[in-house]
Amino acid sequence: MPATPKPGEGGSAAGSMELKLERCTIRDWRPDDAESLANHANNRRVWLGLRDAFPHPYSIEDAQKFLERSIAEDPPKNFCIEIDASPVGGIGIRIGQDVHRHVAGLGYWLGQEFWGHGVMTEVVPAFVNYCFDRFPLNRIYAECYSNNPASARVLEKSSFVLEGRLRKNVVKDGHVLDSLLYAKTN
Repeated sequence: MPATPKPGEGGSAAGSMELKLERCTIRDWRPDDAESLANHANNRRVWLGLRDAFPHPYSIEDAQKFLERSIAEDPPKNFCIEIDASPVGGIGIRIGQDVHRHVAGLGYWLGQEFWGHGVMTEVVPAFVNYCFDRFPLNRIYAECYSNNPASARVLEKSSFVLEGRLRKNVVKDGHVLDSLLYAKTN
């Protein structure tokens, strides 16, 4: 069930962001999230679905650097996915610039032990609704690799529309892959 942030939520000086969902909570990152973040992010199968900017192996130092950057963002655009009071993944947007200032790219990941339990099919639509309410966006897009059908299903279940297959668009782990471009408009 989609959650709506309370007044003052959003991570800025006005308050913090917290979306309580059925299976998890989306919230601001905190400095004490580093250990759990590193634990869940340090997974080759997680890394295979993400950009190379996401380190592998993923150390506690990587987690601390990421948290410093994310916590300093104003307004924040990267958030923690928490299950049972423990950070187990992340979700965020990257807002475009210039003529793309009303467009954002969506990215997310989840610790492998939580795959296949409907967490992301709950998180993505709630977060996308939050972003459309919080930022002046007309469109949110996401790319997933063609060898990651689970991520494509998450996007489709979240009312994203497949706009195209970008042939030989990425090189991941030495393999040339197509990526699938999905988008949702406001």
